[in-house]
Amino acid sequence: MRTPASRPASRPASRPVGLPVSLGWLALRSLRHRRAAFAATFVAVLLGTALIGSFATLIETAAGPVPAQDAESLRIMGTVVGGWGAVIVLFSVASTVGITVGQRDVEIGLLRTIGATPRQVRRLVRMETSVVCLAASVIGAAVAFGGGYALLAALEAADVVTDVEYRGGVRSLSATVLGILLVCLAAASIAGRRATRGPASVTAGEDLAGAGAGAGAVRWWRVLLALLLIGYGAAMGVITVTVTGHSDDPYDAMSTAGSNSILVGVGLALLGPVLLPAGAWLARPFLRHRGGAAYLAVYNLSRRAHLLSGVFGPVVVLTSAGVGTLMLVGTDGRTLVGPQPEGTETINLLNNVVTGMFSLFAAIMVVNSFAAVIAHRRGELRQLWLVGGTRTQIERSVVAEAMLVAAVGTVLGLVGSLATIIPFGLARGEGVVPDGQLWLPPTFAVGVGALTVLTALAVVRRATRAAGAAGAAGAIEAAGPTPGGRVATLPVP
Repeated sequence: MRTPASRPASRPASRPVGLPVSLGWLALRSLRHRRAAFAATFVAVLLGTALIGSFATLIETAAGPVPAQDAESLRIMGTVVGGWGAVIVLFSVASTVGITVGQRDVEIGLLRTIGATPRQVRRLVRMETSVVCLAASVIGAAVAFGGGYALLAALEAADVVTDVEYRGGVRSLSATVLGILLVCLAAASIAGRRATRGPASVTAGEDLAGAGAGAGAVRWWRVLLALLLIGYGAAMGVITVTVTGHSDDPYDAMSTAGSNSILVGVGLALLGPVLLPAGAWLARPFLRHRGGAAYLAVYNLSRRAHLLSGVFGPVVVLTSAGVGTLMLVGTDGRTLVGPQPEGTETINLLNNVVTGMFSLFAAIMVVNSFAAVIAHRRGELRQLWLVGGTRTQIERSVVAEAMLVAAVGTVLGLVGSLATIIPFGLARGEGVVPDGQLWLPPTFAVGVGALTVLTALAVVRRATRAAGAAGAAGAIEAAGPTPGGRVATLPVP
């Protein structure tokens, strides 16, 4: 019998035999036991593929034998709305994948502690993300085929195009699926690299202390990108007032001012880890005598700024883009006199569709982000339960955090919407303050805040029920049998 000492020297003992099979098995097991965590990515990819694919079919339809005017309208709808939709979807997918991977920092640390290399962990993350995104994108492409047909019928009903035969099919949908998969892989690679940065050691104490909370400096490229977006939005606002506002075509000013609120909103969202603690510091004097929940909200907003910025970002972008675009449409309707230029119906439809897409995906991101944040903090909630905190107290503290995030996010979102409202109003002769729709910004902000708070309340109630059950079971087990032989029961808060 050959002993270990007689093993040939050409075959190292530490060689990972069958590593791809092992990683594939581990990825499938992880998906099976983390269905709730990966459901957020699945929903975002499915809806994103359905949305982008529906507009991509219009471009393929425009390439067929259709009248030149209808072909131009279809290409505009497919490229402009589909392009903005692609930006929204890609941001949503990348953010969701990043949050899903980021909340597994302790698990990834343990994998590295027992011998997994950073490359193996990143490959595992890519495998898991690829399986979820492939399944979701294929189903989304099937939905997009019918969605494109329904979208074309809606355009015909609105007299945007005449009787056009639907020709959407394999080419447009395949390109959409391929693009979504590439984005998912890129997002998984970035998230995996971020998760494997640093030493391979994560302990329960570090997690409880907040090592996984996302504290740390903001990356330089993130600050640079945010400043570029905000600066570009401000520069286009100046061009709207000084150049395009004096053009004979009334829609030249809209072309330079319409996207400013979106760009500035995204720029402010990228600075969330910096703006959230600043907002909490400014709100501290107003919350000084509001009880322990308000104090914990301010403390956690500063301590978990990186984690909560995943919720802050969609709130800012939704408020900025929604208010800016809707106010722009209102100003256009009030100031445009005489016969409407050609293409007015198409432009109004584009603005309304873009606003609807932003609202839909920002709302989905708010829900997904808060669900991921609460899932990341289940251990902390269980510890609060065991040290005597009641379910009501825990829920109030999380809801107070949501209210503070919503307040800071909606205020900055309203500031971002001014990048569109003020330049377009000056270009159309209304001035800095619009002549109508002044009720819309506060109403929209209240709606976004209500969505954020209600989402937090629903998610934390589910989490506290699970944490309470686990905490009570652990406390009863830790108490052990009493001298009389019966198991001691501890009071559950």
